[in-house]
Amino acid sequence: MTTSSEVPSRVLLDTHTLVWTISESRRLGPRAREVVLSAQTVPVVSAASAWEVATKHRLGKLPHAGGLVGAWSSLLARLGAAEMAVSTAHALLAGQLDWAHGDPFDRMLAAQAILEGLPLVTADRAFTGLPGVRVIW
Repeated sequence: MTTSSEVPSRVLLDTHTLVWTISESRRLGPRAREVVLSAQTVPVVSAASAWEVATKHRLGKLPHAGGLVGAWSSLLARLGAAEMAVSTAHALLAGQLDWAHGDPFDRMLAAQAILEGLPLVTADRAFTGLPGVRVIW
């Protein structure tokens, strides 16, 4: 976990971090809140998070996410977030990671964090110790 008091210029948000930042920022860890809400930091949101939110909303696992899905672009703009597309390099690494974790969304976020050199803001302990992923929470 990253504990430095320096605020990074760009960070990749895990999907739950994005949802909590928009709707329940009190759920963010103190360091995560400091970094994500800092004017010095550009939060980066993966297209994989849009896919995850829309999928979980459709399946009833995120029943209140309809507003987030419908206003995705405007909510990211309000947050000052940059969008990150999924590239072929991201997809190949996500599929090849030597990591027992099978969640395709998490695998993609890990691959993007590694390839783009971005810290990942997440409370998910599954990322802890994954080589190449720096976690902020």
